[in-house]
Amino acid sequence: MNSPLWTRDEIAAATGARIGAGFAQATGASIDTRTLEPGDLYFVIKGDVHDGHDFVQAALEKGASAAIVSEEKAPSFAGSDRLIVVPDVLDAMRGMGRAARKRTDAKIVAITGSVGKTGTKEAIRLALSRQGATHASVASYNNHWGVPLTLARMKRETEFGVFEIGMNHAHEILPLTGMVRPHVAVITTIEPVHIEFFPSLWGIADAKGEIFSGLEPGGTAVIGRDSAYFERMRAHAYASSAGRVITFGEHEAADIRAHRIIVKPDHSIVDATIFGQPLTYRIGTAGRHIALNSLSVLAASNALGADLALVALSFAELKPPVGRGERTMLSIGDSEALLIDESYNANPASMRAALANLGAVELRRGARRIVVLGDMKELGETGPRLHAELAEAIESNKIDLVFAAGPLMQNLVDALPKAKVAAHAQTSAELIDAIRAAIRPGDAVTVKGSLSMKMALIVKALKDHYGASPAAHALKG
Repeated sequence: MNSPLWTRDEIAAATGARIGAGFAQATGASIDTRTLEPGDLYFVIKGDVHDGHDFVQAALEKGASAAIVSEEKAPSFAGSDRLIVVPDVLDAMRGMGRAARKRTDAKIVAITGSVGKTGTKEAIRLALSRQGATHASVASYNNHWGVPLTLARMKRETEFGVFEIGMNHAHEILPLTGMVRPHVAVITTIEPVHIEFFPSLWGIADAKGEIFSGLEPGGTAVIGRDSAYFERMRAHAYASSAGRVITFGEHEAADIRAHRIIVKPDHSIVDATIFGQPLTYRIGTAGRHIALNSLSVLAASNALGADLALVALSFAELKPPVGRGERTMLSIGDSEALLIDESYNANPASMRAALANLGAVELRRGARRIVVLGDMKELGETGPRLHAELAEAIESNKIDLVFAAGPLMQNLVDALPKAKVAAHAQTSAELIDAIRAAIRPGDAVTVKGSLSMKMALIVKALKDHYGASPAAHALKG
């Protein structure tokens, strides 16, 4: 039987909290009453929109073992014996995260990169879970509260821990990797994401390179050998406690090298060598970028001493999560259309990858490839140009119709032949009726844009209107 996640004594030692008599132990941790389970600690976090203190009573009624509240707000809940009172709740979460890391013997992997963090994290989680008890970040919990929460949720029996670490400014990764203290740190790629906040891509490479500063002594840095910023990232690794650097990519000098990548409509096949030893494997989702990131999974697994044959077999079970390439079939009369949900977020590199995936879909005669694209944010003064440059990828991937949302997408609309532009609006919601009217049986539709553009509204509207089922086949006929 597993031990409790947290006891009173452990929380007191980690936070110096004043603990109510009604709390004995916790089996989980949460910051959201909507997903809170009985026995969870409820960390009361103040966000941009909501203050978690407003939901303390709801959390306790739902079965929270206790609510961790701030000293300032504690008098509002006088009478409850299930309060854990601290000066600052986020600081307390960090303290518990550090304590959870200190008490575990797990082998820890941390992942960052401009693109592919969550997908790579999920692939490593899937691979390692076949070889031991594995704990990983939920969704994209990769920021100043997501990382300590993920640490605080890590059971002491964990054998492998997989953490995603994100940033949009310099020096954000430093304290997070310092808490995680990974044995292996991975950088997927360097791209113009959040470039608005950096002087150049070199600045982004330096910010991502911060992840190596948290490496345990003798740990392993995993770096893409194909990147133009490889030397910069390797310099950060050499300046850290890393005892080893493993490289991946298609470059002839890469330690984990892809010699051939075959992208099919719903899967990919990779012929690779691992330190010269051949390995061929199938990935259960499409995408050249996913295939390249699978090499970093092999590199991290190699560094941890995992069974690489089992890792390679696990790739066949890999499926894209909601908002990151999930494929469903829309019912149109007695036929279907394919919907590819890429709505979670967008940047120039992930846009091109999504367009390439749509281009690889096999269509039956007369069917069309349709994209619904929203603005890419945080690109600064390069934004107009980077939007216009998507026109080339739309042409090369044989996209037939483009729906565009947002002011920056005007630059793409102006760069495309008028016949390809179905509609342009300022918001995603304004496009819904036109998109529903345009889709025909056999079409393949990709929806993608930055999170603030709310492209998921379109995905939901299409699923609600047509009904949706998992995509288990291509559209060729």
